[in-house]
Amino acid sequence: MFQEKTIKALEWITEILKRKNIPYQISGGFAAKIYGSERPLNDIDIDIPEDKFESILAEIKPYITYGPDQLNDGKWDTKLITLNFKGQEIDIGGAFETKISNKKRTKWIPYPIDFSKSLKMKVEGLEISVISPEELIKYKQHLDGEHQTVDINAVKKFISNNV
Repeated sequence: MFQEKTIKALEWITEILKRKNIPYQISGGFAAKIYGSERPLNDIDIDIPEDKFESILAEIKPYITYGPDQLNDGKWDTKLITLNFKGQEIDIGGAFETKISNKKRTKWIPYPIDFSKSLKMKVEGLEISVISPEELIKYKQHLDGEHQTVDINAVKKFISNNV
């Protein structure tokens, strides 16, 4: 289902987060693929509390390509660290202060993460915390692009097959 470099990167970063007792959830396109999306994977998106960024910096520093810094690209306003772990991009975003823009780009919508809604799942032998399908659809509906529609449709199909 996933490339070896992706699983190795996932195992590496989630091991750090678990060892440091940092709440996290996998979101974005990786979560959508877990729920059945068949589009190509760009990166691994992970949400963690903003106040935990500092506690992982020493271990992830050799792989940082961006941040930690506040990113506002018109779609997202979030604290972000981007990593490249052996060829796999990982985006670590803030969990509580993140805002997402509506499709018309006229309004910012607060998007705090509720980790109690995350699901524990086994992926390629790893137990990880993943955004719930309902929450994934909720934020992807604010984003534009054909890949968002592909993801939303796959996640809706996952929900209907697992009711």
